[in-house]
Amino acid sequence: MGPNLFINYGEAVAMILFGIGFGNLLLQPNLIKKIIGLNIMDTAVYLFLAEKGYIAGRVAPIVADGVQDMEAYINPIPSGLVLTGIVVSVSVSALMLALTIRLYRRYHTLDLDEISRQLKKEGL
Repeated sequence: MGPNLFINYGEAVAMILFGIGFGNLLLQPNLIKKIIGLNIMDTAVYLFLAEKGYIAGRVAPIVADGVQDMEAYINPIPSGLVLTGIVVSVSVSALMLALTIRLYRRYHTLDLDEISRQLKKEGL
């Protein structure tokens, strides 16, 4: 553990969260838990982008008091990417949950292994 870990703790937390979400996505057989894992991974990416876009001592890029120097403001692109990503991830989560409901109504289980077994029995 070097000194850079303590300076970049936000990025380290984002990496840990991403690992937790990825592990959850791979190891859980339950579809709802897989969706939660994917949402944790999304959140980790947004945290990472927010950490990279923040510069200490600078403010949001809204011209106030006539200050137009670029060095006074943060880069607005990471914030815009995070906002767009949140909107997309909410839509994707809603779609995944809707498909999960359809699968549950058809197969009466949320276990992906059991759904796979039933599909093999049906010959699909």
